[in-house]
Amino acid sequence: MQIRVPKIRPAAGAIRVDDYESCTHLALLVAADGANLRTLPWGDLIAERMRRAGHKLGDAKPFLIDLPNPAGTRLAIAGLPADTNAFDRLTLARKLVGAQLEQNPAKLMLASHALGDDETNALEALVAAALAADFELPHFKSGDRKPRALRELIVRGTLPAATLARTIAGARGNNLARYLTVLPPNELTPGNYRRRTEQLARANRWQSEFIDLKKLRRLGAGAFIAVAQGSPEADAGILRLRYTPRKRTRHAGIALVGKGICFDTGGTNLKSAKHMQGMHEDMEGSAVALGTLLALSELKVDFPVECWLALAQNHIGPKAYRQNEVVKAANGTTIEIVHTDAEGRMVLADTLTLATRAKPKLVIDYATLTGSCVGALSTRLSGVLTNRPALIAKLIQAGDASGERVWPFPLPADFAEVLKSDVADVKQCTIDSEADHILAALFLKRFLNHDPDWIHVDLAAGNHKGGLAHIPTDTTGFGVRFTLNLLLDQKLAS
Repeated sequence: MQIRVPKIRPAAGAIRVDDYESCTHLALLVAADGANLRTLPWGDLIAERMRRAGHKLGDAKPFLIDLPNPAGTRLAIAGLPADTNAFDRLTLARKLVGAQLEQNPAKLMLASHALGDDETNALEALVAAALAADFELPHFKSGDRKPRALRELIVRGTLPAATLARTIAGARGNNLARYLTVLPPNELTPGNYRRRTEQLARANRWQSEFIDLKKLRRLGAGAFIAVAQGSPEADAGILRLRYTPRKRTRHAGIALVGKGICFDTGGTNLKSAKHMQGMHEDMEGSAVALGTLLALSELKVDFPVECWLALAQNHIGPKAYRQNEVVKAANGTTIEIVHTDAEGRMVLADTLTLATRAKPKLVIDYATLTGSCVGALSTRLSGVLTNRPALIAKLIQAGDASGERVWPFPLPADFAEVLKSDVADVKQCTIDSEADHILAALFLKRFLNHDPDWIHVDLAAGNHKGGLAHIPTDTTGFGVRFTLNLLLDQKLAS
C-alpha cells in the first residue's frame, strides 16, 4: 500500500508578488474582518472584485479570482474569524483547498496573510486539508481516470518543522485508514487484510504475530470464535503488531485495539438490505488503530505501542452462532448470546483480554460499534467512554483541539443490571438495545486485565455524508488526529 504525499516545501516570510507567478494556484486564508486585505499583493484588485460580487470574507464559501497577471494565477481566498475553533478552521480549509484541486494543478501554494498568532494553525489546517484531498482512494470504475497531478505543495509562512511533520504523519495515518475502509469486502477479506498489514509491518519494522483460529481455541477465546465460526473461510484471527522505540524505555506502553469486521451480515439475526449496505466499513476501527500506529511510528515516539486488530467476518451459515447460545471468553467469563448482530463487542472482548495481559499503561479501542451512539450524537461526533472519570476533560479537549470532536458518556454501575443473565455470567446485550453504546462499553470493561486506563471510542463519525472537518470523503478515518492529540498534547502516553 503506497500512502503517497506530495513534496512539501516550506517558504518562510509573507506572501510576495512573485509567488503569484511561480504558482498558478494559490489557497489563501486572511482575517475575516478584511482589515489587512489591501496590503496583499494585488489586494486592491481582490477587494474591488469581491465588492462587485457582493462577497464578504466571512462567507462560508471561498472567493475565486483569476488574476490578470502573466501567469493567470487562480486565487482562492477565505476569511478566518478570530478564535475560530479547530473543526471550523479545518472545514474552511477543506473548502478552500477543494476549490483549487478541482483543476488538478501540479503545484499549489498554501498561504496566510496577517493572521498573527493564528498563522500556524491556519497553515496547519491548509496542509491537512490538502493532504486529505489529494489522496486517491481505491476505485474500480472501468475506463481511463485522470491521475492526480499534484506533485508539490509550497507552504508560505510560519509553520514549525515539528508541526508539519506531525501533520504529515497524521495525514498518512488517516489516508491509510480511509484507503482500507473503502475497499470492497471481496478485496479486503480477513486473510487479505492480514497480508496487506504484514507487508506494512515489514516496511516499518514492526514486530508481527498472527493468532489464528487454532491458537485462539487453545487460548479459550470463545467469544471471538463464536463470531468467526460462521465464515466459509478459516482466515479470521487477531493480528498483533508492535512498535518499539530505538532507545530503551521503562514506559509500560499503550495498546491500540481495533474492531476489524470485514463484512457484517448480522449473522442469524440477518440485517435488512438497507442496514447491510456499507457493512464492509465495519472494520474501520481496526483501520484507525493501524493508521494511528503508522503515524506514531513515523513520529518515532519514545514509548512502545502495540496494535491489536480483531479480523473476522460475521456471516450467516450452518455454523453461524445463534441466540441463546452460551460461550466462554478467554478470561473465563461465560456470555449468553442475545443478538448475533452485536458481534463487534464479542471479538473485542477476547482481543482486549489478550491485549491487557501485557499490562499496558493505557488501552484505546476503536469500533464502529453501535447505532445508538449515532442516534445520540449524529455522524458529526464520535462517542468516548472511559473507566477513568478524571480523563473526561482531556478527551473533550483532544477532540476540540484536533478537530475530531468527541463527546463522553458515563459508565454507571447500575446500567449493568440489565446485562445480568439467568444462564451465564453476562448477557452480550439486551434485545431492545436501550442505551446500547453504554451497555456495550460496560460489557467490554469486564474483559480488561490489570485495570489499565481505558478509552473506548464508538466511531459514530466514521462515515459522514459530504465529509467532515478537513476530510472531503464520506469515509472519514476519524480518530487518528484525535489520538495524536490525546497522547502527545494531553500527555496520556506519559
